[in-house]
Amino acid sequence: MMKLGSGLADGCRNRAKLLSNFKPHAFKTRRNFSDTSTGPSDPHAYCRAFVRKHDYDSFLNSYFYPRDAQDGFFAIKAFSVELAMVQDHVSNAMIGKMRMQFWRDAVKGISEGRPPKHPVALALYEASQTTKISAYHLRRIVDARDTELQTSSHLTIDSLTSHAESTSSTVFYLLLSLLSLSSSTLSHAASHLGTTQTFATLLRALPFHAKHGRMAIPAEITAKHGVSQEDVFRHGPQAHGIEDAVFEFATIAHDHLNTARDMLVNSDGSNGRVPREAMPVFLAGIPVSNYLKRLEKAGFDAFDPKLQARDGLLAWQMWTSFYRKQI
Repeated sequence: MMKLGSGLADGCRNRAKLLSNFKPHAFKTRRNFSDTSTGPSDPHAYCRAFVRKHDYDSFLNSYFYPRDAQDGFFAIKAFSVELAMVQDHVSNAMIGKMRMQFWRDAVKGISEGRPPKHPVALALYEASQTTKISAYHLRRIVDARDTELQTSSHLTIDSLTSHAESTSSTVFYLLLSLLSLSSSTLSHAASHLGTTQTFATLLRALPFHAKHGRMAIPAEITAKHGVSQEDVFRHGPQAHGIEDAVFEFATIAHDHLNTARDMLVNSDGSNGRVPREAMPVFLAGIPVSNYLKRLEKAGFDAFDPKLQARDGLLAWQMWTSFYRKQI
């Protein structure tokens, strides 16, 4: 079987029983995370519930952020998820562009002290009163998602990497700023982490995109392996060359993850450890690594239904990674 590298070896299965004793609620948080009340009257509760429903990996990640940064974390992640979902929740690109314009206006209103009465915008505004949330980065995400409405598929790896830099990586820049971390090394590592997160997300969503007539893997890769988009749309995992294309795309994602790891462990001479203060942000690499390992076990069949299910070991993996200061 093809392998991505020693970093994707099987692990943690013999420790499954330990996970049953891990209770995320043991982490101290300002609010009760079981409260799913929503609405502008409590924008932070809305953002928590929204992220929990649509981005559970990030919801798990939230427990490792300092209490005073959690509202900001959820506001930023809810904003990111809200924009990423626009493409799949509008009937045509024009409606999508109208929603993007709303968010451009919202970002401007937030920076000018007059946010619209939308729970995510209100949460961002409240968080911006006590922490640094860059309007430039927020606008950059909006612009990238707007462009995505017209060009949902990418011809080259470079084009997709640029998109990842403007979306996932920029979210990480916002989160570094949220924790008052401004190291150039951390920013460069965040750039690579954002790229691998985007690539892994597209691989995980390959069945969904194929069902809706979109190719998640850049044409540069599919052409190399003789993959026909229509064949993928119609026959999924039986399409000629799709397994090889998935393997190559996953390998590139894994290379970016390893680059982020290398940059982090060498950032302060801490003997292979990620700086403690940066761990909440870079812990996002654990769900990515988890998925790539599972994809390898599935023989790089991105259509395997088991890959769509949550891994019960993920919370335990994040917990041990946090205390080992390694991703």
